[in-house]
Amino acid sequence: MVSRSLLAAAMALALATPASGVVLPAARGAPGQASGAPIRGSITYTAHRGGALEVPENSMAGLTAALERGQAEVIDFDTRVLRDGTPVVMHDATLDRTTYSSGRVDTLSLDQWRHVLLRPDPALPGEWLPEPPPTVAEVLDRFGGHTTLMMEAKDARGLPALAKLVKDRGLARSVYVNTNTPAVARQAHDMGLIAQLWRSAAQLRDDDPSAWRSFVDLLDVDHRARDEDVKRAVRSGIPRVWGHTVNTPADRDRMLRLGCTGIITDAPGLLTGIPVRP
Repeated sequence: MVSRSLLAAAMALALATPASGVVLPAARGAPGQASGAPIRGSITYTAHRGGALEVPENSMAGLTAALERGQAEVIDFDTRVLRDGTPVVMHDATLDRTTYSSGRVDTLSLDQWRHVLLRPDPALPGEWLPEPPPTVAEVLDRFGGHTTLMMEAKDARGLPALAKLVKDRGLARSVYVNTNTPAVARQAHDMGLIAQLWRSAAQLRDDDPSAWRSFVDLLDVDHRARDEDVKRAVRSGIPRVWGHTVNTPADRDRMLRLGCTGIITDAPGLLTGIPVRP
C-alpha cells in the first residue's frame, strides 16, 4: 500500500508547473503552428512512451525529461479512456503492470484515476518517484506548442474526445494521432488531424500501404519486418515512413538503409548519443 502522505506529495510534485524544476523551452512558433518535427541530419527521432528504457513510461516526469534532454524531436505517449470517456495516458488496458493498483482503466472514474500511482521501474537509470498518471488534457497543456507530439488512440472510442482536446488547443498541426487500424486512421484524417498508422511485421506481409496514401500522413513500420515489406512501405507515396520500436544502433541503421527517415525508440539517449541525465 502507498501511504496517503506519499500520494499527496507525489501528486503535488507531478502537477507542479514546471515539473521537477525543468523549465520548458519556448515554443517553436505559436502553439499549434509546429510545421512538423525538425530533422537531426536526415533522421527524426521519437521518444516512444517518453523513452521507456530511460524514463518511467507515459509519466509526466518521464515526458518532461524526454523534452528537457533534447534527445528526440517528437514525444510519444499512449491514450485510453475512463468510464466517463475522459482520455488518459496509459498503454495497457489494465493498471497492473505499471501502477500500484489493478483493474481495467475503462472502469475507473476520474476521481479514482486521481488516486492511482505509477510504479517506477527500479531498473531505470536515475531515481524516480511514484506519481499519478496524467490525463491527455494535462499532457497537451504542458507540452503542446513546445514540441511535436505523437499519441496513440489505444481505444478508438476515445478518438472524438481526443480530436476535441487537440483542436480546442489549436494543436491539430503539431500532434500525430496514431492507430493500428486503417479505418481509424481515416477517421482521424477526416476529423482534420494528422493521421498516423503503425503496422506489425506480420501485418506488413499482406499490406498494400499505397492504399492508405490519401489519408495517412505517417506510417510507422515494425523494425522486424522483411526488407521487401519495408521497401514497399517506403515506396507507397505516404509522406513519412518511420521505423518502430528501434532500440539498437544496428536496427536503426538497417531501417535507415531501407529508406525510413524517422526512428521511434525506447532509448533515444542511446541512439542519439545524447547522455541520459537523471
